[in-house]
Amino acid sequence: MPHWPLQREQWLSLLCLLALTALAWAILLRMAADMASMAGMASMAGMAAMSVSVSPTPWGPNDALLMLAMWAVMMIGMMLPSALPMFLLYQQMLRKYLDPPARQLALLLFGLAYLLLWGAFGLLATALQWSLEQLALLDPQLRSNSRWLGAALLLTAGIYQWLPSKAACLAHCRGPVLFLMGHWRPGIAGGWRMGLAHAAYCLGCCWALMGLLFVVGVMNLLWVAAIGVYVLLEKTLPQGLWLGRCAGLLMLAAGAALLLA
Repeated sequence: MPHWPLQREQWLSLLCLLALTALAWAILLRMAADMASMAGMASMAGMAAMSVSVSPTPWGPNDALLMLAMWAVMMIGMMLPSALPMFLLYQQMLRKYLDPPARQLALLLFGLAYLLLWGAFGLLATALQWSLEQLALLDPQLRSNSRWLGAALLLTAGIYQWLPSKAACLAHCRGPVLFLMGHWRPGIAGGWRMGLAHAAYCLGCCWALMGLLFVVGVMNLLWVAAIGVYVLLEKTLPQGLWLGRCAGLLMLAAGAALLLA
C-alpha cells in the first residue's frame, strides 16, 4: 500500500480515477434504464403476438457496438476501484526514477494498458452474450433462462475459487509491492508493460466471477455492484484468499441446487 499521507500528485490521480469510476457507473445507470425500457416494449410486443414463433433478433453493427461499450464501461466500474492501491504505489515508486513529465506519462500508459486488456475481455464477453442470445439462453435482462447454463457458470466459478491459479493471481493483485518488485520495468515504456502484466493477473483472478453476471443478470446493477464490492474485499481484506474460497463453496452449493431443482 502507498505511504500516507499521499503526495499532491497522488491525490490528483486518485481523484481522477474515482471520477472515472463514477462516470462509468453513471453511464451504466443510463444504459440500464434505456435497456429496461426497450425490454418492456419488446415484452408488450411479444404479448400482442404470442401465437407467432419469434426467432432471436440478429444484431446489427450498432447493437454490437452498444453491447461492447456496455461491457467496457462495466469493467471500468467494477475493476478500477480494486486497482487503486496498485496505481498509487506505482506512482509513488516512479518518483524515485523519473522526472514529473515522464512519470506522468508512464502512469498514464500503465492505466491505459490495464483498461485496454479489460476492454479486450469485454469484447470476448460481448461475443459470448451474442452466442447465448442466438441460442435463446438469455432473457431480456440478459440473465440465463437455462438452469443447466446457470449451474455450469456457478460450478465453474466455485471450482476456480479453489484452484492454485486463482490463488497465484490473487496474490499478485493483493500484494502491490510483490508485483512491482517482481515485474518492474524501467522507463516510460515500462508503464505499458507493467500495466498489461497487472491486468493479466487481475483478469486471471476474476474472469470466472464475471461469468456470474449471466446468472444474476448482466444489467442487474445491484448484482454488478455487489460483485465489484466482493472483488474489492477479496483483494484488500487480510483474509481475502479464504473469503474467496468460502464464496466458492456458496457458488458450488448454488450450482448444485440449480442442477437438482
